[in-house]
Amino acid sequence: MRVREWDLRSASDAEIRSLVETLNQVLAADLPDDPPWQDVQVREYLAETMPGERRISWVAEDDRLPEGESTVFGHVTLLLLGDIGVLEVLVHPGLRRRGLGRQLVAVAARRAYLEGFSSIGVEAIGDTPAIPFYESLGFEREYVETRSVLTLSGVDWNALGSMAGSISSDYKVEYHPGGPPAELLEAYAQAKLEGQDEDNDLDLRPSSSDPQRLRDSLNTLHRRGLKPYIVLAMHEPTGVVAGLTEVVVPAQHPERADQYDTIVVREHRGYGIDRAIKARMLLELRGAEPELREVQTWNAQHNESMLKVNAELGFQPDRDWYEYGADVAQLVQRLEPTD
Repeated sequence: MRVREWDLRSASDAEIRSLVETLNQVLAADLPDDPPWQDVQVREYLAETMPGERRISWVAEDDRLPEGESTVFGHVTLLLLGDIGVLEVLVHPGLRRRGLGRQLVAVAARRAYLEGFSSIGVEAIGDTPAIPFYESLGFEREYVETRSVLTLSGVDWNALGSMAGSISSDYKVEYHPGGPPAELLEAYAQAKLEGQDEDNDLDLRPSSSDPQRLRDSLNTLHRRGLKPYIVLAMHEPTGVVAGLTEVVVPAQHPERADQYDTIVVREHRGYGIDRAIKARMLLELRGAEPELREVQTWNAQHNESMLKVNAELGFQPDRDWYEYGADVAQLVQRLEPTD
């Protein structure tokens, strides 16, 4: 098996298709209820990054064939993000337990070390082989959240409409497909900053909380084939953004949307904002995205208020999602080949 650095922008269409086929084999084995990926804007999804960030990729392929003409059996990306390198590793289920995953992590960890990064992180999905794999390499568990899934066919839309309207009269709920308008970016970013201050995770999926960074983030989402939808709660007496919720519909699997941030600014809590804006979002998505069948969200296990709101909306807990971290130098040393 050959592992080589892979330029996503110049990769052939056949290589991209092969990667998607392997990804769908992994999903079928590890997350059989998740929708398969379509070969739609996959190159852009993998290649596009925020300003100041870089993504480096490697593929594993049959070394008996010329480069680019074999099936992609494994893939690893290293996203250089702030002060941490973030790994994503993919190995065809038929080739697991043969050292390929270890080889992919080793090449990415070595690059992170050479790039001067001291920490590396990865997400691992509960009840999959990823958990014992990363723990065997010395990664330490640092954060846990629960993924919940809402099936739209089971939603009581009348009840949802009532929830969307159950908000204090001082607040106005606004729907913004594509992102917030330019005049609200600063207030929107300020609300995001409060939510970021209360987060305790590793920032493997950081939230933009600066107006320019937020603008760049929205542009990057669009380039990656991720269509954002935003619902805001505006406090009418002051004009501030009191609450927000974000959902992104990926071109790669439009049947299932991803919930991003839901934030209610501290001084505006207790007025039914979180429930109202999430209910309004679902009502809007019903008409805007005819292919949509499910919405998935992630919540920290200590966030009891949001877990309660999600349960009222109909979300069902699915499985735990873990964030692991490791010291880069120690990881490289651990993965060095021995004679």
